[in-house]
Amino acid sequence: MNGGFVGSHDHAGLANSERIDNVDGTRSARRDCGTCGAALGFWRPVGLDMPTVQFPRTNKSRAGQGAGTKAMDIIDRIRSEYLYLTGALRTLKRVTAIAKASTRTISDAFDDLEDSFGPRLALLNETESLTFHALNQRANQYARWAMAEGVQKGETVALFMHNRPEYLAIWLGIVRMGGVVALINTNLAGKSLAHCINIVSPRHVIVGAGLDEALETAAPHLTGEHVIWSSGNGSSGGRSLDSAIAPLDGQRLPAAERPALTINDRCLYIYTSGTTGLPKAANINHYRVQAIMNGFSAATQASAEDRMYNCLPLYHSAGGLIATGSVLTVGGSCVIRERFSARQFWDDVVSNDCTMFQYIGELCRYLVNSPTHPNETKHKIRLCNGNGLRPDIWLDFKTRFKLPNILEWYAATEGNAVFFNFDEKPGAVGRIPKWAERRFVTEVVKYDIESETQLRDQNGFCIKCEPNEVGEVISKIIDDPSKPSQRFEGYSDDAASEKKILRDVFEKGDAWFTTGDLMRKDELGYFYFIDRIGDTFRWKGENVATSEVSEAITVFPGIKEANVYGVHVPGHDGRAGMAALTTDGEIDCAGLYAHVRAQLPDYARPIFLRILSAMDITGTFKIKKIDLVKEGFNPTTIEDRIYVADDAAGAYVPMTAEAYKAIETGAMRF
Repeated sequence: MNGGFVGSHDHAGLANSERIDNVDGTRSARRDCGTCGAALGFWRPVGLDMPTVQFPRTNKSRAGQGAGTKAMDIIDRIRSEYLYLTGALRTLKRVTAIAKASTRTISDAFDDLEDSFGPRLALLNETESLTFHALNQRANQYARWAMAEGVQKGETVALFMHNRPEYLAIWLGIVRMGGVVALINTNLAGKSLAHCINIVSPRHVIVGAGLDEALETAAPHLTGEHVIWSSGNGSSGGRSLDSAIAPLDGQRLPAAERPALTINDRCLYIYTSGTTGLPKAANINHYRVQAIMNGFSAATQASAEDRMYNCLPLYHSAGGLIATGSVLTVGGSCVIRERFSARQFWDDVVSNDCTMFQYIGELCRYLVNSPTHPNETKHKIRLCNGNGLRPDIWLDFKTRFKLPNILEWYAATEGNAVFFNFDEKPGAVGRIPKWAERRFVTEVVKYDIESETQLRDQNGFCIKCEPNEVGEVISKIIDDPSKPSQRFEGYSDDAASEKKILRDVFEKGDAWFTTGDLMRKDELGYFYFIDRIGDTFRWKGENVATSEVSEAITVFPGIKEANVYGVHVPGHDGRAGMAALTTDGEIDCAGLYAHVRAQLPDYARPIFLRILSAMDITGTFKIKKIDLVKEGFNPTTIEDRIYVADDAAGAYVPMTAEAYKAIETGAMRF
């Protein structure tokens, strides 16, 4: 017995021995379990413990259900352990090999892909397509452009462009010459956009078609000197990047012209709000780019015959690395759409013969809430993968659209906590089985919401949560090629990196990454997401930093203080923005509405306002928001005035009982 479980299956019925090659070049015996078929020969070289299958202890109510139910439980648990064992093995095999090849960068990887899959289609959208050969040639042209412009190893180029195949060619070429490409969120404008550009100090800024005006709003707030380049039809500002690369050679650069790079050299900046304020630029080195692409490719069992449908933004890791890399690394192709459209989704999937698609939870809910589409079950999808699929729509999503397999996972762009839901347990974001805990070192620790700190014992160490107790997920920081998933590369700002590191957690000198996510972990190792902590909430697939929203609101005439937080809205994923305000007299509701639209991207604009007579603060002068979050926006239970954004009126208007009921029932949506 182990941890309160009985009925362990220890793979005693071994058979079918053979010799297999390990990722480190050694050879070992492969043995298959005669009972469940689990492959047992791989786990020793990659550091996994001998797997056992655990079952919840039988209680009295279950005992009376007979041998049939018990047999089904055993079969389900064996199947689950097999899926997690094989999933972990194939993922670790790909990722560990990357960690051990220290001089093989993402550029080398795409050279090899061109050699293997040259004429096969790699990337396509409605108007353009690139084979593996054309993609790599295009990247070589951008590499020569970077060299001609004097981009040195470690220098930054900002890429501000909508989704299109050219996007990958641009950053692949620049990083080939040692440059670092900052992938800028195309929803940003004004100060938010300027902040993301300023913190990475780029020498060049590449602006895609349709984004000139957004960049102009940021111009007054930009610091430093940089050259603006325009790319794509309809882009008018700056120098023409298309003209600059047109005459350049697309053949591979001689080794003498390429800088010496390793997998530890910086490759990309991908922005994340995290839980501590304004967006931060996460360091994504050549190792991490390859690990993300190959790890998820292995997890999804992608092949050259797969075609991924990707309508997620290429500036995020899910759309830009996971969706694209999962298929490209094995010779498959990726269909890129500029943005998600529920109306067009199934038409695109069917017409392009897609076999996989990448999701976020909000995308799934939009599809479930959409009217029946004639093509929604005529697809060839074999698997979809992503994060944020909530339990209340999981089964509807799977059955309505006849999806054979769903791979839910948990990860963060800059984080080192990664787990997969290989056996499709509804509601779970992933699982770390007992036998894998030495390799994936992640814990759930007690967390005090009110003080926003991890609780510690009398010796000053953090306290692990009991099974099913809610706490913060943390993951140990380890720089060891045998544990590649445990690395933490940090941000462009060292101070921001340090804020995400928790020290002296279970022993003096250890260091752990703080995810900022509250979860519970059950007895079998399944993790269930509860909520975000700190000053960030998620809405419309984006993280919203409350401090940034507060700053934008408080400059409006008549507003003294703004306390911004997220509130749950029935039928919506994430939390909608709400701002509790103290004011100097009456405010101009139409003017504030226009101000918010001009200053903030759509996902960050508060939907609800609450007017307070005074702001409630803690003894340490922190604004309280826990009670405000709980109270929500119900005008029948809150004495303060509540307002809701009304797009038709172009103003914030008083929240009525009728409007609240419409929101509660789903008749009014956002």
